[in-house]
Amino acid sequence: MADFVVSAAWLYEHLNDPRIAIADCRFSLMHPDQGQAQYRAGHIPGAYYLDLNQDLASPVGKHGGRHPLPEPAKFVKKLEEMGVHSKPPQGPTLIVAYDDSRQAFAARLWWLLRYLGHQQVAVLDGGWTGWIANNYPTTEIIPAMKTGSFFPQLQSQMITDISQVKARKDLPSVALIDSREGERYRGEREPIDPIAGHIPGAANYPWQEATNDRGYLRSEDEQRQRWTGLEEKEEILVYCGSGVTACVNLLSLELAGIKTGKLYPGSWSDWCSYV
Repeated sequence: MADFVVSAAWLYEHLNDPRIAIADCRFSLMHPDQGQAQYRAGHIPGAYYLDLNQDLASPVGKHGGRHPLPEPAKFVKKLEEMGVHSKPPQGPTLIVAYDDSRQAFAARLWWLLRYLGHQQVAVLDGGWTGWIANNYPTTEIIPAMKTGSFFPQLQSQMITDISQVKARKDLPSVALIDSREGERYRGEREPIDPIAGHIPGAANYPWQEATNDRGYLRSEDEQRQRWTGLEEKEEILVYCGSGVTACVNLLSLELAGIKTGKLYPGSWSDWCSYV
């Protein structure tokens, strides 16, 4: 597996490594306080909690979707409080992200850090569930805030917006990927956004297919098979409901060796705000 995926066994062996910061990203879209409560009830020793709404997104506006990208300065402050360093001599710190939702929220942090120019980030394969299944230690102790030094370098080529999606989605060299479940893609069910359906021209690659039913990422060969036929595309524009679970497909693309994926952060919630 790629160096941006680590096993529970590897993380257990490196729990006390000062060059590693652990991020608990557990969250429930339907119960926003649940992840924080779960974290306080028990987490991987040394892990800091990052909340999807408070830390991995910024406030919702008329447009921009339900989970706009976080304001960089605020996000950087949070990372520095976790003791993250982006440059030598102390860094770069390796950040390991985990959740209990098949990488739905850990992948968001993984993608955000790369967007900020920090390549030293990995997801925990199997997440919290896999950690518990292996009987590794947990704690209720909240780690003290630290002092890091993080210098973001925004990678603007990693994102796209509604105007670019409209202009480029039908080009032969471009693929548009809807990462939601098939029912939502087809418009048969829409539990969150005001309008059902998908962006015209989008193909459906449900994000859950990147992992097995136990939450472990499928092999690199299996990831390549998922994306057969898209390897030669100049751009793969990826969206979901609000730019969160689309990051699991971007993780899958990276595992497949395909580096042309771009996130549409506003995703369907932004697109339908203009309809």
